[in-house]
Amino acid sequence: MAKGITRDAIVDAALAVLDDVGMDGLTVRAVAARLDVKAPALYWHVRDKKALLDEMGTRVWTEIGRAVPLMGDAPGNKDAARAGAGDARADGAGTAAAASTPSVEGWRDALEQYAHATRRGLLAHRDGARAFSGTALTDASLLRGQEAGLAWMEQQGFTVEASTDAVSILTAFTVGSCIEEQERAQAPAGTYDIEKRDAAVDAAAHPRVAASGRYGYATAAGERFATQLSVVLDSIASLRSASPLL
Repeated sequence: MAKGITRDAIVDAALAVLDDVGMDGLTVRAVAARLDVKAPALYWHVRDKKALLDEMGTRVWTEIGRAVPLMGDAPGNKDAARAGAGDARADGAGTAAAASTPSVEGWRDALEQYAHATRRGLLAHRDGARAFSGTALTDASLLRGQEAGLAWMEQQGFTVEASTDAVSILTAFTVGSCIEEQERAQAPAGTYDIEKRDAAVDAAAHPRVAASGRYGYATAAGERFATQLSVVLDSIASLRSASPLL
């Protein structure tokens, strides 16, 4: 193991490389160069790019979990430590870590805050949604910390299975939305030009197609995310049992 090279230092360097060159340019060799060492010096901590992404993803999902009371031990308790619900993989049921956070009004508020925190966390890094979806968590404490949160969701009327499905649906929606948002933001100038689109579809002959495009192009990404998130949360409500334990 190279002297002075820590896992945290590797993750810091990897995130910097990702922000500079994107997912396709992220390699163990590039991270090693950023740290001014040879690639074999990192193999004690990360054996390949997949392991590197797992470490990076664990950092990002931990920060997301600390930023939001995905599931708390009691709604409205501002001093309570909040915990998240998830699975061992960030592509399925999400993740969170216990942390002191603002209060929530109930399950819908908690999940809405989780979705917005996830969006912020993924958009904070170039290609973040692509890079950090499907990563395996390397810190088991993040999984153990879900117990209190799942118990709180039971009080809100969600079984363990329903909670897992709820966060899985929400995470998939948010990751997909962020991938689309980042791809559009990073596309060459003029790729999403509404006048070119109108001409291509013959707006006069296809007014509904033209109107759809104008709505999609004109509405800010954050605004569309919030609108669509409300629809997703309405659907998640159907997973809730008729008799919440409140």
